Amino acid sequence: MKLEELVEQFALNVAAQTEAIWRGDSKTGNKHARKYGAAVDKLLAHGDAGRDALLVLLKHERMDVRVMAAAHLLRYRTAEAKAVLAEAASGEGMIPFCAQQALKRWEEGTWALDPG
Repeated sequence: MKLEELVEQFALNVAAQTEAIWRGDSKTGNKHARKYGAAVDKLLAHGDAGRDALLVLLKHERMDVRVMAAAHLLRYRTAEAKAVLAEAASGEGMIPFCAQQALKRWEEGTWALDPG
């Protein structure tokens, strides 16, 4: 699968997971989490080329997709990822909470989504 296709799979499944959570459907949400997890694992297996491909999602129209991409890119593109997370974290709701938690884990030194 091409890098662009993996990025698309990541974005589609993050959005689908969010929609499932909002419907209260955790089973479907977990299915989509596994799918975007697999996509990001494949992207990261390509090293910096995979990380660079994921960068386009920092400007995605959906906040949930931006936040999840930023959370995975914190080590690689710290300033850009932190900016996306900080913007999202200023709001209220589930996605801003996720952004707040990603920033908190980063600051604590416990973040480990892309150990490098």
